[in-house]
Amino acid sequence: MSASELRRRVRAAEAVKAKTREMAAEHALTAREAAVKAAKAKEEADVTAREAAAVVLRLFDNDAELVSELLGVPAEELEREAKPVTAARAKDIIESLRARAERPRTTRNRKPRADAANAASSTSGAPAPVVTADDSRADAA
Repeated sequence: MSASELRRRVRAAEAVKAKTREMAAEHALTAREAAVKAAKAKEEADVTAREAAAVVLRLFDNDAELVSELLGVPAEELEREAKPVTAARAKDIIESLRARAERPRTTRNRKPRADAANAASSTSGAPAPVVTADDSRADAA
C-alpha cells in the first residue's frame, strides 16, 4: 500500500468519525428538545387534571366519597390533586364551563346526498348485474 493510499484511507476514516460525531450531537439535541416538549406537555396535563379535580369536587359540594365512586378514583387522590388549586381558579373554570354550556350550539344543515338519491331511483326494480370470477356478468336472481 502506498503512502498516498494510506493518507486517503486515514482521511476517509477521519471523515466518517466527524460525520458520526455530528450525527450523534444532532440526535442528542433532537432528543433533548423532545424531552423538554414532553415535560412541558406533562406539566400542562398535570395542571389540567388538578384543576378538573378541584372543579368536580367543588361542583359536588366537596363530597370526595361520592366523586370517588363516580370516577373510580380514590378520594385521597382527588383531594390531594385538588388541594393546590385555588378556590378562585376553580370558580373561574366553573364559570367558563357554565358559559360554554349555556351557549347555543350551531347546527349545520345537511344537504341530501345526490348520489344516494340517484342510486335509489336507479335500483327501482331491475336486479343489479353481478360480476363473476371470470369477469363475465350475470344477473342477480
